[in-house]
Amino acid sequence: MGGPVPSARPRRGRVTSFDPTRGLGTVTADDGTEFGFHATAIADGSRAIAEQTEVVFTAIPGHRGRYEARWLAPVAAPAGSSSHQPST
Repeated sequence: MGGPVPSARPRRGRVTSFDPTRGLGTVTADDGTEFGFHATAIADGSRAIAEQTEVVFTAIPGHRGRYEARWLAPVAAPAGSSSHQPST
């Protein structure tokens, strides 16, 4: 397999593309490495995820010598991070 071997540690990244018809997408890790994924890799079983969603995932050896993203899970926003301000 060409290139550096990703470690088994969870990685962070952002969904850069997702085709719900085919169930295929791409996630770009924070270090710029791109990984393909299938809808079955989405951890909550929803089979769909919005582009630009920040996620955590694990990279594993996949088809044709490439690594792929598995166990994708959206990163929860920290409490109190909403831009909505209560009215006074």
